[in-house]
Order: sequence, then structure tokens, then C-alpha cells
Amino acid sequence: MNNPRLAGRYAKSLLDLAIEQNQLDTVYADMKFLLSVSNSNPDFVAILKSPVIATEKKEKLIESITKGRVSEMTGLFISLLMRKTRESNLPQMVKAFIEQYNKLNNIHPVKITTAVPMSNELRESIIAKIKTNPELQKIELQEVVKEELIGGFRLEVGDLLVDASIARDLHDVKKQFLSNEYIHKLR
Repeated sequence: MNNPRLAGRYAKSLLDLAIEQNQLDTVYADMKFLLSVSNSNPDFVAILKSPVIATEKKEKLIESITKGRVSEMTGLFISLLMRKTRESNLPQMVKAFIEQYNKLNNIHPVKITTAVPMSNELRESIIAKIKTNPELQKIELQEVVKEELIGGFRLEVGDLLVDASIARDLHDVKKQFLSNEYIHKLR
């Protein structure tokens, strides 16, 4: 069950503790690791959310994945979640922690979707163009490749979406033909 309020509270508590213990960057790296595990393995998330699987088995699974890869503080945080039977919310808490960390450090996530992988030169020119905005000096670039865009790109910065893809252009042309705008203008 999604519970963004709960996730935000646990993430805030972990963030405050990490700042207090001077381990913020270490815990952030742990959260990035857990996010990559959650994103790359949907079965992991399904197991965490399953009410049928015993908490002990879930704890052993998480321990086998995280042992030696996360800090002691993150391990204790996960143990707390297991004791409180909140492990199903772990992926949401990880995302909330990363969002709060980014907000604290004024880091803006930028997602660019292209039809083919970008060259280094193109990537650097896009980053330079984004950084012309004084508010977007620290960015975290996420690149996604989707062939269905055909060409062009789709850029997401916060709530702003710039869709300059060929697929979007073709969709707009199709919409214009379906609404018969050209026939009405001829009459």
C-alpha cells in the first residue's frame, strides 16, 4: 500500500539522524544502492510487499542483498522497519530520502529520454544549456533510451516537460488530420 506520508516521515528521521551522526553522504549512497536494487528487480519489491511471506524470510533476503554493501546505520534502519513490519514501504522510503537529500543540497533531478544513446558531446551541451538557468546549477542527469520516440528528445526538469520528439510531432499531425482542421479552413 502506498503511504507517502509515512515514507516521508521515516525518510526525514533517517536524514536527520544521518546529519547528526555526520554520515549523510554514506547513507545517501546506501539509498542509491537500494533504489537501484528496487528498480532493477521487481521481484524484490513484490516480496517486500507480500503479506504471505514471513518477516524472518524477508529479513534474511534483505540481509543477503545488503550485507557488506550498506553502512551500519542503514542496516539498523532496515532492522527497525522489519521490527515495525514496515518493510513493504522500504522502496517508497528510499525514494523519499533521495528527494529530501536533493532538496537539502539543492540538486535538481533531470531526466532526458532519447531514441538512441547520447554522445558525450551532446550530453555536455545539454547540461551546459540547462545550467544557464541560475536555479539549476546542481543537476542529477538520468538518461533513458526509448526507441518509440523515433528521434528528438523528451526532457523533464521537476514539473516541466519539454517534448521535442518525432513521435510527438507525428501524434500532433495525426490529431490535426482527425479533427479535419484543413478541410474546414478550405471552405
